[in-house]
Amino acid sequence: MPRLTKIYTKKGDEGQTSLGGGQRVPKDHLRVAAYGTVDELNSHIGVALAMGLCEPLDTVLPEIQNELFDLGSDLAFVEADKELYKLPQIELRHVERLEQLIDEMTTVVGPLENFILPGGSLGAAQLHVARTVCRRAERDVATLAQAEGIGINVLAYLNRLSDALFVMARYENRMQGVPEPLWQPGA
Repeated sequence: MPRLTKIYTKKGDEGQTSLGGGQRVPKDHLRVAAYGTVDELNSHIGVALAMGLCEPLDTVLPEIQNELFDLGSDLAFVEADKELYKLPQIELRHVERLEQLIDEMTTVVGPLENFILPGGSLGAAQLHVARTVCRRAERDVATLAQAEGIGINVLAYLNRLSDALFVMARYENRMQGVPEPLWQPGA
């Protein structure tokens, strides 16, 4: 586990930052934007957890937060450097676990019969915010992937996670006894 002895370094004061392998890049570099959005997503999940979510969400989401740290680490290193460092990476098993979670929760909430609005209970609303940030992270990573190599399972993981967060929001509303706010076209 890395030990941080000092939080500030003053090395970023000129608009540059270091990737995991030490390369200096502008702070608006595609790679930095991608792992920055993943970090933002992780923070939104933390807010949802702080609101007090039902079981199993309060157990599964901290595991996902750890996986997002692994994913951020994966994005912070260029592909050539990943061979030099022993980095945790998102694997197919992580994607499959999200699929299983989605399937399990869908059996409880049932199929989607109408478009729903983000909202309902406070926890569900925050999970919807996390879902939209996850979609942005997926777009940022897709943009990065057009320019540079990324981990093979990163995009699939973010895609499944956004779906999982959607179903988790529905699940939280169901467990809290809060009706899903339905879209009323033309209302």
